[in-house]
Amino acid sequence: MGIKNIVFDLGGVIIDLDREKAVRHFEQIGVTDAEALIDAYEQKGIFLEVEDGRIDAEEFRRKLSVHTGKQLSLEDVTNAWLGFVVDVPQYKLDYILSLRKMYKVYLLSNTNPILQLQWAQTPRFTAAGRPLNDYFDKLYTSYEIGVTKPDRRIFEYMIADSGMIPAETLFVDDGKSNIEVGKSFGFQTYMPVNGEDWRKPIDAILEK
Repeated sequence: MGIKNIVFDLGGVIIDLDREKAVRHFEQIGVTDAEALIDAYEQKGIFLEVEDGRIDAEEFRRKLSVHTGKQLSLEDVTNAWLGFVVDVPQYKLDYILSLRKMYKVYLLSNTNPILQLQWAQTPRFTAAGRPLNDYFDKLYTSYEIGVTKPDRRIFEYMIADSGMIPAETLFVDDGKSNIEVGKSFGFQTYMPVNGEDWRKPIDAILEK
């Protein structure tokens, strides 16, 4: 059965990440336990609450202010989250645009409204001045759906909403547990490493 859809993760696949840099950024604004709270794949504490939609950006800012014992602005918090981002390679986004001529292309990401609304879904996202949503047929984000990967419910939501057939879908994610859940649904999968140029491996899968 041929591939008709491609689902990409965001962090570690499209965006090159640096968890340690993010930890340092949060420590600089007073989050002394950032090392314990911040994870490359799934957050903890209030960091998880904002990624699974239990709290919004303003509530996160307020709770983090209480946590640090000082008043933090939305800009403070946004800049700390952006500590994760090393690079947004334009060549990957251009490649995704080329894929959309032949396939339905979706994003499935554990992310939060601060990174999305203050950065990714604005012209600040790329050097080309185009927001993230310009590159995909649809974005499926954890904070909007209300659950994070690798929970099966986020996959079930995407499958039902898009109408995709897993056997006709390639799922690209850098998280081992996410890939395992994807396989259990019947997705074809590819797991790149952070910073990898994955265009040739994906071309090889699509040409089979």
